[in-house]
Amino acid sequence: MENQKANGIPKEPVKLTITERFILLKMKKDEQDIRFLRTLHYARWDSAAFCWVISRKEENLTMMRNYFGERLTESNVQEPLAKPAIVSSAPAAEANTLLVVKYHNGRVRLIFRYDKELVKLIKTLPLYAWDKENLWWTIAHTEVALSNLVNFCEECGWKYRYLEDLRHLNRKPRLKPEEVENYRQAPACYLDKLTVLRYSSNTIKTYKDCFCEFINYYSTKDINEISQEEIQAYLLYLVEERQVSTSYQNQAINAIKFYYEKVLRGPRRIYYIERPRKEKLLPSVLSEPEVKMIIENISNLKHKCLIMTCYSAGLRIGEALNLKPTDIDSKRMMIHIRGGKGKKDRITLLSVRLLEILREYYRLYKPGEYLFSGQMGGQYSERSAQLVLKEAAKRAGIIRHVTLHTLRHSFATHLLENGTDLRYIQSLLGHSSPKTTQIYTHITTKGFDQIKNPLDNLGL
Repeated sequence: MENQKANGIPKEPVKLTITERFILLKMKKDEQDIRFLRTLHYARWDSAAFCWVISRKEENLTMMRNYFGERLTESNVQEPLAKPAIVSSAPAAEANTLLVVKYHNGRVRLIFRYDKELVKLIKTLPLYAWDKENLWWTIAHTEVALSNLVNFCEECGWKYRYLEDLRHLNRKPRLKPEEVENYRQAPACYLDKLTVLRYSSNTIKTYKDCFCEFINYYSTKDINEISQEEIQAYLLYLVEERQVSTSYQNQAINAIKFYYEKVLRGPRRIYYIERPRKEKLLPSVLSEPEVKMIIENISNLKHKCLIMTCYSAGLRIGEALNLKPTDIDSKRMMIHIRGGKGKKDRITLLSVRLLEILREYYRLYKPGEYLFSGQMGGQYSERSAQLVLKEAAKRAGIIRHVTLHTLRHSFATHLLENGTDLRYIQSLLGHSSPKTTQIYTHITTKGFDQIKNPLDNLGL
């Protein structure tokens, strides 16, 4: 058969492992085989596990056996790492009652008995999702969304109940070095490998912290002897007892896998850990008047320049602190970002007003290698920059939590509200996918006052 040979040469064997929910397929890259796999129901490439993940359906399995034939070798059924159930303190759904449970910063659960009109309303709210395992809806936590739900309950005579999920009060804190006998640091070979592969300083720090927590959870055991089952137990501990975010759980998985697969250089094998789906959250943004108040409440010229640069160019704080005087292109009114996230260079906007104040700053401070340097030379501290913004926001009377990344989100949202095309915003922010940039369409309220509600056209 054609799929058994290429140019008369037998093709490489294919290894198949069946889990409770998925079929895991490991094979050498072959365009013809890949085209076949893409015809199957839910087939995707998992770059972390280095295998194809296919929905466990009998039709998929039959088609694969027929297609690969003698090339296929099947292993015994392997149970996947257990997926921890979400422990909820919320009561069961009640008739004519909408229970809204805030379960972590940025999202809420909606628990109610099925109602067609309420489901229709939920599907108009930002970042809605149905959790089929727990049988509830989740949405982004916004005042507009909650207001719509309150109005629905009032019109339908439903009870509206809002609860704060207090599970975090029982959350176990991270182990401190003084609490662990013979606390271990990450091995030098681990950090050396991260450095050789040119991981960013932030990624190295994250991997180091995650891996240190892992190896000190098993502080009396040799690192190379920790089993797959023990890794599973640790991940369950992170979710159920530490109650970490999905982002931290994924970082922990990546940090652990990096050691066993990259540092130890063992033979590549299927090492499938079913990862949690990352919650979709709406970023916090400031209004234009709020940004103005923050900047006006900064008296130090260097601090003012830094905050204005972060906002006016939509920079990540690491990108702003890495800027050099030569990156400011006053002729083309652009700022060059070199080695941004993902080691990518890009060009973003240079504000006319920022250029004026940067020239004044340059005359007074005469910066050296870095545009923003610390008191003792070298790069300005990220921690110091956060404190500058925090104090300025406090003086401006802004109560809610504001970070330097909030300025970046605000930059993108204000561009969108002023009519800038999403494709340009994507380029200015350095997003690889337009889906990342589309999040800002859920935040802006620009033009809502121009939309006429269809109910008002009915003449009731």
